[in-house]
Amino acid sequence: MTDNNSFINSIPPVTKNILIINLIVFAACNLLKAVPLSLILAIKPIGLGFSAYQLITYMFTHVDFGHFFFNMFAVFMFGRIIESYWGTKRYIIYYLVTGIGAGLIQLLVCFLTGSFAYTIGASGAVFGLLLAFGMLFPNAPIYIMFIPIPIKAKYMVIGYGILELLFGISDRAGDNVAHFAHLGGMLFGILLIFYWKKKGANNGNGFYY
Repeated sequence: MTDNNSFINSIPPVTKNILIINLIVFAACNLLKAVPLSLILAIKPIGLGFSAYQLITYMFTHVDFGHFFFNMFAVFMFGRIIESYWGTKRYIIYYLVTGIGAGLIQLLVCFLTGSFAYTIGASGAVFGLLLAFGMLFPNAPIYIMFIPIPIKAKYMVIGYGILELLFGISDRAGDNVAHFAHLGGMLFGILLIFYWKKKGANNGNGFYY
């Protein structure tokens, strides 16, 4: 029991609460299918029931276990490192901004393409975390499934970004992944990091990101 408590307590507070909230909402969405809760929390296209609150709720909502597991695994692996480095305040601002930014990009894409798709999941914010990790620790080795050698974080981020762009513009039949939301999370992440960097340089205090 002590070991379990020490492990849980070792997770920084914002990352821990993100994991807990996502777990609660995942369980609720699967228990309350008759409502259905996931449709209430999802981002809906403009003109089809969109409300501003959905830009927050969608990023804590998952229905499929695989979608939930891999997003939360990424939050645990990268989020706790970034939060420990940045601190809780900057980390939660970054997580929410990248998640909201991803949602806004997805709304724009749906509007331009005439898509009626609803959007759920933390993937946009997760891609923001990947971007931040690659910028903070560019040479950190990362092991990817089925690839036997480590890849530097900066190359992984660049590779993921290129793949998401290619998948997004290819518009493959049956593809229900919000690739442009992923890119949106990365875009808003890099914009926020550069904003913080510029702000730090201007006030003479230096910048630590």
